[in-house]
Order: sequence, then structure tokens, then C-alpha cells
Amino acid sequence: MSDLYERAAGLDSADQLAAVRGDFVLDDVVYLDGNSLGALPVNVPGRVEDVVRRQWGELRIRSWTESGWWTAPERIGDLIAPLVGAGAGRIVVGDSTSVNVFKAVVGAVRLAGGPGAGRDEILVDASTFPTDGYIAESAARMTGCTVRAVDPAEVPDALGARTAAVLSNHVDYRSGRLQDLPGLSAAIRAAGAVSVWDLCHSAGALPVGLDEHGVDLAVGCTYKFLNGGPGAPAYLYVRAEHQERFDSPLPGWNSHAEPFGMRSSYEPADGAVRGRVGTPDILSMLALEAALEVWSRPDVSVAAVRAKSLALTDFFLECVAAYVPEGRVEVVTPAAHAERGSQVALRCPDAGEVMGRLIAAGVVGDFRAPDVLRFGFTPLYLSFAETEKAARVLARELS
Repeated sequence: MSDLYERAAGLDSADQLAAVRGDFVLDDVVYLDGNSLGALPVNVPGRVEDVVRRQWGELRIRSWTESGWWTAPERIGDLIAPLVGAGAGRIVVGDSTSVNVFKAVVGAVRLAGGPGAGRDEILVDASTFPTDGYIAESAARMTGCTVRAVDPAEVPDALGARTAAVLSNHVDYRSGRLQDLPGLSAAIRAAGAVSVWDLCHSAGALPVGLDEHGVDLAVGCTYKFLNGGPGAPAYLYVRAEHQERFDSPLPGWNSHAEPFGMRSSYEPADGAVRGRVGTPDILSMLALEAALEVWSRPDVSVAAVRAKSLALTDFFLECVAAYVPEGRVEVVTPAAHAERGSQVALRCPDAGEVMGRLIAAGVVGDFRAPDVLRFGFTPLYLSFAETEKAARVLARELS
């Protein structure tokens, strides 16, 4: 144990992101659940107080213009854009991930031509988060399509002339497996279909490259690795060349070309703005804007975050192998860096009980039925010392 403990100290002393930890509200709990809800950035409470007391309390309706409330969805979208490899004007923030998945899947079918063009099938990641699957089924009923669930590795062979859209998760929420976004996006494009990527478990943890890899549409949440807070608004990405034809199934006055014209006929605005629907959720949106300020630090970059993420998960796996009795857990997360997100999943029969004991002991991860212990590694605020401690406590609770 002493060797790994000492190595952790050395790794922390050399960590270029170590100082960023001070930008978050933390305690002595080892927090390994940032892939469910990120920690609170220290600047957010003051910003929210200003929004409530001054912008809402004093300026009131004037804040839509004087405080920039009206342009927040696009402005904050432009802050997220470089974190997922997108150009300005391609991301709009608002609504929930589920609502944006619905917009994207229906919009993808319409971009592909739908059943009228012989494109009447939606392929869905067989291991997807359940809600994505539910929404894909609803989108299929609405557009006259059928849904087929396939393993991500089987997507290239499953594609065909009938494929309209493919909905995939960039990182599997249970196992932490990183899917081949560049390769799958290219295969989908070559088949004449439209790609929709769910970035909930990748944005803010690793490079995505939406523009570079030809992704058509993407959605993501902001309360995980982007630390936007509980219920923080999600976002929708629309590739530049699709924006003129993107037909949202949820047209609203906020996405109208003349939102205050109050015309009875709908005319979509230009650009990603047509992904807006109704009045933006200003309180949570501006809390997110404050949370994203950490990415403006000169020592913070997606590349640095990814390097530390891989180092943390490598170190955790090494500590688990050294501390945990052989055969007590099975590592579900891929060992290869090219196939690993920013989490480690371990399988054991009594995972629910074990996680309960871990949380009571000050190591917070989460449990996914039926038998998965899931640990998320947020490089902006997690240390190597905490990583070693988590593995040590895990070994004790598994004994």
C-alpha cells in the first residue's frame, strides 16, 4: 500500500490541473459521482444571487435585453462548442436532454427524407440509456419509421438503404466504453443516413470532434462533467450544412424568425436558433454559464483533462488490482485508452450493498442494476490521493 500511496502524492505534485480543485466546493468525501452530478463551482452561488437579486429583483423585465437573457441559449452554446469540437453558432442551450433527443431524432429522419424517400428505419444503440430508447420509439411512431436496436460495433453492417437515422451514445453509461464516433459517423454518412450522438458522458471529459468527424446532430446534458448543477439545461448541436433544412418537431415562438411578430404562421429562424422552443430557463442557464468559466483558465484544456482522466483511471485500476482480493470484482470498463471514457465500472454480485457501505465510508460512487459499481473521474477536481484512497476503502468493504 505504501508504494501506491507515495506514488499518488508524486502524481498530485506533478498534476498541472491540481490548482483547479480550488474552483470547486469540496470536502473530505472522495467524490466519484461527477458522471451523475458534478461538484459545485465556487463562483456559481454569487452569480445566481446576482441573477435573482439584481437582474430579476431590480431590473426585472429589462434583463431580457440589458442582462443578455434573450441571447443566453446561443451565447452559452458558443462556450460549450469548443469543448465538443464545434464551431460558433452550431449549439443552442435549453430544454432537457430528453427533449433535445426527440428534436434530434425526428429532425434526423426528416433530413434523411423519411419513409417517403424509402428511409423508414431508425437504428438505436442496444445498450443506450433507457430514455433514449423510449424517445426513439416515440419518434418512430411520429415519423412512420421502425426502430431496430443494434450493438454499436454492428452498426456498419446494419446500415442500409432503409436507414434514416442512427442514435448512439458516445460513452456507454454503464460500462464506460468509449464508442468509435469518427468511424461510425463516417459509416452512417456513407450510407446516406443521419447520425445523432448522445454526449452526456463525454462532453467535458474527453475530445469529441463534432465538426471534424462529420457528426450531423448531437445532444448532451451539462450537469455531469460540465458541472452545471442539478437540472441544468441540455444542448443541441446542428451541423452547419444541415441548419437550413433542420426541421424541429417542436417549433416554438423562441425559434421563430420574428419571435415578437406573433404571427400565426411559423417561419424558422436561421441557424441553430431553430432548436429553441419556449422561454429559456434563465436561473439554471446562467448558473451553467458561471460554471463554464473554469474552462477559460489558461491551465485548463480538453486535452489536459483527457490526459489526466486516463491517468486517474489507469491508477485506479492498478490500485484495485493491488488491493482488492482476486476474483472479488470484474472490471467491465475497457483497458484500452481508445475505448475508455472517464469512468470505471466494476461488477460484483452484491454491488448495491457494497456501494451503500462505500458511501457511508466517505467514498461516493453509484450503483447500476443489477451488479455494477460505477466510479466517475472528474479531472478538474479529483486527486490521485483520493483515487488511491477510494481503491483502498473499496478493498476493505469487499473483504
